[in-house]
Amino acid sequence: MSDNEQSVYAKRTKTIHYGSLEESDRWHVERKDNETDGSGKTDYSQLTSSDYMTLDEDVAKEKAALLEEFERRKKARLIHVSTDDGEVKSALRKLNEPICYFGEGPADRRLRLKELLSALGEKGLPAAKPAKEEEKPKNQQKETNESTWYHEGPESLRLARFWIANYSLARAKKRLEEASEKVRQHSATKAGRMVELQKRIQQLAPQCSQVGDTRPITGCSINEDSTLLLTCSLSSLCKVWSVPDCTLKQTLRGHKFNVSDVAFRPGVANDSKSEVAMASCSFDGSVKLWSYDSEESIADINGHVPHRVAKLAFHPSGRFLGTACYDASWRLWDLEQKQEVLHQEGHTKAVHCIAFQVDGSVCVTGGLDGFGRVWDLRTGRCIMFLEGHLSAIYGVDFSPNGYHIASGSQDNSCKIWDLRRRQMVYTIPAHTNLISDVKYQKNGGNFLVTSSYDKTAKIWSDKTWQPLKTLSGHDGRLVGVDISHDSQYIVTASYDRTFKLWAWD
Repeated sequence: MSDNEQSVYAKRTKTIHYGSLEESDRWHVERKDNETDGSGKTDYSQLTSSDYMTLDEDVAKEKAALLEEFERRKKARLIHVSTDDGEVKSALRKLNEPICYFGEGPADRRLRLKELLSALGEKGLPAAKPAKEEEKPKNQQKETNESTWYHEGPESLRLARFWIANYSLARAKKRLEEASEKVRQHSATKAGRMVELQKRIQQLAPQCSQVGDTRPITGCSINEDSTLLLTCSLSSLCKVWSVPDCTLKQTLRGHKFNVSDVAFRPGVANDSKSEVAMASCSFDGSVKLWSYDSEESIADINGHVPHRVAKLAFHPSGRFLGTACYDASWRLWDLEQKQEVLHQEGHTKAVHCIAFQVDGSVCVTGGLDGFGRVWDLRTGRCIMFLEGHLSAIYGVDFSPNGYHIASGSQDNSCKIWDLRRRQMVYTIPAHTNLISDVKYQKNGGNFLVTSSYDKTAKIWSDKTWQPLKTLSGHDGRLVGVDISHDSQYIVTASYDRTFKLWAWD
């Protein structure tokens, strides 16, 4: 072999034999004879489980653990836990768990409770009864929950309900006729009016800014002819101001504690004497009625003491007065019969606000339980339940169209509800702090105003709910807002002891 030729080396593979090949061949032959029947076919029924690869124990345990975790998460999603932080803490306490960890918020605490309940499963719940024994109590409970019970009311309530029914039917007929006329209008005409309104809103500017009291102002209201403004404050005084120059005309003295809200009675002339023209309510539960010709109250309503009365509102007829009380109820007072005709419960916590529909047939209340309720004054039934807010409701109002309701809450949002469909139609993420009050435009409902603790009031368009204008200038949180009946003025009341009157330029 020459040096130029390359040598090729072949590496021999090693063969490892386990045992004797003879014995292995003999075992295979014997196995084949046993598995084959007389026809020469293999009998697969004689195969043993040793011929298949068994599942490793560790893999099986891991798979079982994963399935168990998926089941637990599925149960956690199906478990309903209250959004009330107090109830969540109470449930944790019953399970002997810490009610709060360091840095844990309400949402994290609620999630922890869900995880605990899903992990405990049947152990954390009462033992389940057999299906046959369980069917009967469930059916009985369903019948109990769905049944409506009544108790006999006073004769004054029956008379009030008949009167409200007759009053509201005529107004509803008129409202529907006006709505039909608007529908027949050309769409270009409607669009032009809306554009003109938006331009006017952009021109809103402070007409007057007045120091209303020595202590923070808590409420404000404008009368029907837009010539008078009524404010209240924590100094226990109520004051009547002229519009638009904001000159003090009358100081109402009589409350012994902080005044929370005021309202003008509709249908009362400015020159009337010894007639109920205004109403106010206080933190101590007192409600006082005032006239234009006296600085002292002409009548007192003391049925709420010692619970706070947060808001009040007059029925569109002026005959009835609705009050929202912190004893978890609201009341209807008949000023002609001079007595309480309805004491309505239904909320689980304090009732903070109340508003009447333009027809006068229904009213809406909002409470610190985060829910609202719509009540039919003619029958006494709750015809709609407003569920959707995450926290207390501080302001409610009806649109002039009769079926839209606005509610403002501590969750910084304003929700729009449709009474016809009995559901929420829109949520406005309105402010960066709680909403203290909400008001619709009274003579058309083309826009909505919200006031907030973020020191601003905002104007929103109807239907599209887009922001049109932000009214800023107060140094403290806003506690109240109102719109004049002719839409010429908007008034805002603040904790900085001032109120501002906004008007078109």
